[in-house]
Amino acid sequence: MEQPAPLFSLQDFQVEDSVGYLLKRTRAMLTNAAEETLAEQGLDITQAQGSLLFMLSTGKYRTAADLARELCIDAASMKRMIDRLATRGLIQRQPSAQDRRLIDLHLTDTGLALAQQLPAVYVATLNKSFAGFSAEEVGFLKSLLRKLLANAEIVSSQKTT
Repeated sequence: MEQPAPLFSLQDFQVEDSVGYLLKRTRAMLTNAAEETLAEQGLDITQAQGSLLFMLSTGKYRTAADLARELCIDAASMKRMIDRLATRGLIQRQPSAQDRRLIDLHLTDTGLALAQQLPAVYVATLNKSFAGFSAEEVGFLKSLLRKLLANAEIVSSQKTT
């Protein structure tokens, strides 16, 4: 079977137009916009801390390792963030009931109340950031990003086999 021609070439490569650069700049823009909205609403947390609290509130993630993997944060940074949130009384650590070697993270009542405010912050941020986009454009962008993530998972699984 014939391989398709590469989509990218060294002759045409421009940093400012590269997909990686555009994704990184877009992520930074969305992060900054979320930080501004958090500050405007008087919520005394960073976007990264908010993401951690929100992820915990979903019930899908229990440990620092789960969160670090999902949020693409190194273990040391995750530990520092958890330490800060625990000191502020937003989360607590508890030994896992299934495996005493693991520490589960749980939101405190204060942490849960804060986490419940975050979807409104994220929706406001997205509405500002995507002003001028149609619903179809946003849907198409999301489908392209999902496809890119799926490709990355395929490549990653091929490396381990």
